[in-house]
Formats: sequence, C-alpha cells, structure tokens
Amino acid sequence: MSVTSKSTDGAPNGAREYLTFRLDQEEYGIDILKVQEIRGYEPPTRIANAPEFIKGVVNLRGTIIPIVDMRLKFNCAQADYNSFTVVIILNLRSRVVGIVVDSVSDVMELTQDNIRIAPDIESAIDNSCILGLGSVGDRMLILLDIEKLMSSADMGLVSVHE
Repeated sequence: MSVTSKSTDGAPNGAREYLTFRLDQEEYGIDILKVQEIRGYEPPTRIANAPEFIKGVVNLRGTIIPIVDMRLKFNCAQADYNSFTVVIILNLRSRVVGIVVDSVSDVMELTQDNIRIAPDIESAIDNSCILGLGSVGDRMLILLDIEKLMSSADMGLVSVHE
C-alpha cells in the first residue's frame, strides 16, 4: 500500500495511518501521529543500572532522549546493528523516547474492517498494549498502543500520572 498524505481526521471509515516496522520476522504498526522522526542508529550513552533493553540516551538537538531497543524488550533472537537499523523518535504526551527497530517499512492506512482482535496469548508484550492485528493483502501487522507500552511500569520511562 502506498504512503498517503491524507490527514487521519478526514479519512473515510475511521481509517488511521500506522508506521510499520520490523523486529526479527514480525511486522508491527504504531500510530503515525506518535512519531516525531526517524533517524539512523547511533550508539547511545549507556546509563548505569538501566534495564538491558534501555540502551542509553542520546542528545537530540538539546533534548536528552532515552533509547529503548525493542528487539531486546520483545526477546527477539537477534539484535544486530546494521545499515537498516533505525531509531523511531516518539512524542508521547510530554515525553520524547526513541525506539530501536530492525527497519521501517512504510505507512499504511487501515480501517476498522482491516483490524482484528488479537488472540489472548502469553507473549513478551502485555496484551493490553496490543490494539489488534491489522491485515492488508497477505501482510499481518501487530498494532501496538506504543504510548501504553512505553508508560508500563517495567519500562520506567513515562509517568502514568501525566
């Protein structure tokens, strides 16, 4: 599906746009309105005693941003850093956070008809952070509530009281 420039407010049938990215063999989608920018991966400055999946922090135009490696967070088999590895900078409420992913695919517009309820199974992702499964053609996306995921207690990044 091609990238569209329509705003999600005027989209037909309540369609929303999702930025799609890959982690290992899976494809995920997050609300495009939460994305501030996409950058190439650069090694962050490590923070002592941070969980393994928090790679450290980077200075982005004067703002210190925590960097979460989603491949480690989701227990992916491999977490190699190569030319496709990118950091998606998210703007969540009043907090800016970066997430490391294997690659960014594209922007897809999905309507409610394209989204199914995710099965209730045990996984590395809290089920309450999965909005559903999006399908377009033969592609299946795991749609994440990235704000809820980043503000979960085990992340320790975004205050739930904001």
